[in-house]
Formats: sequence, C-alpha cells, structure tokens
Amino acid sequence: MAGEVLAYRVSTGLLTLMMVGGPAMYFLDYETVSATFSRLGYPTFLVYPLAIAKLFGLVAVLTRKSETLKNLAYAGFFYDFILAITAHLMAGDGEFVPATVALVAVTASYYFGEKVNSASPA
Repeated sequence: MAGEVLAYRVSTGLLTLMMVGGPAMYFLDYETVSATFSRLGYPTFLVYPLAIAKLFGLVAVLTRKSETLKNLAYAGFFYDFILAITAHLMAGDGEFVPATVALVAVTASYYFGEKVNSASPA
C-alpha cells in the first residue's frame, strides 16, 4: 500500500507540474505557443480555453470533490496528451517526449489514485 501511495503522489505531482507549467506558458508566451499550435495544425483560438481547461481539470483531480468531474478531467488530459503526441509525431519535430511523459503520468495517477482512494475509509 505504501508503494501505491508513493506512486500516486509522484505521478500526480508530475502531472501537476506539467498542468501548471503548460498553462503558465500559454498565458506568458502566447506568441510562441500560438506559432506552435499553428505549426501543428491546431487553431490558435484554442490556446487560452485549453489553458483554462487544464487548470480546472487539475483542480478537479486534486480536490476529488466530484467523482464525475475528476473522471472527466482525467479523460480530458488523456485525450489531450494523445492528440499532442500524434500532432508532434506527424509534424516530425521530435517534441513528443513531454506529452508521452504526461500520458504516463496521467495514466499512473488515475490508476494508483483509484487504488489508494478505494482502500481509504470514506
């Protein structure tokens, strides 16, 4: 059980860093992010809404106040990272590694979070 708690905390911590760092960059360096979105074939009007959605999703994951919102946030992160990996692979820019790390982190966070929280008394 202690190993599962540690795995949950490490994976969720990594996910948290990535989900705070990404939106921070979206807001602080819009021009660069916008250019990257364009190069990958995504519309630039998604930059700010995606940043906000990532922050709200992180709140849902960390607070676990609503099972439905938590699951939607994990699903949204999962699809976001799949799309990011695919876009970077299709662009051939070699920038798919951070999204792959994020995909592993979100999967581990969800898996171990379910194990840890199902074992905890309500």
